[in-house]
Amino acid sequence: MTGAPVNTGPGRLLVAVYGVFALAAGARAGVQIATRFHEAPLAYLLSAFAAAVYVALARGARRTALAACAIELAGVLIVGALSVMDAAAFPRATVWSGFGSGYGFVPLVLPLIGLYWIFHTRKSE
Repeated sequence: MTGAPVNTGPGRLLVAVYGVFALAAGARAGVQIATRFHEAPLAYLLSAFAAAVYVALARGARRTALAACAIELAGVLIVGALSVMDAAAFPRATVWSGFGSGYGFVPLVLPLIGLYWIFHTRKSE
């Protein structure tokens, strides 16, 4: 894949938003893992994983961003659906629970915007 860098133009705002989400999700997961890991290890590890995906997206490399957006979208859809269908499986919320409802559904919308931007900035072949 070639083309304009994904972190130019409006992509800078997208990268900045992912940076903020990386910080927010990472800090929240860090505190939860350090203080209450025994309560909901899966939920807290998923939040830490989401933070790692956000870090990858904030870096702005095209292939990494494409993979991270796909992983994030899959995570939001899978964890979102499971958390709605079986709330007992997620005794504590993750970043992706309820399709990102705890974060104003931004985790659901961001990968769609990210994927659009990645393909929009791709050089025509």
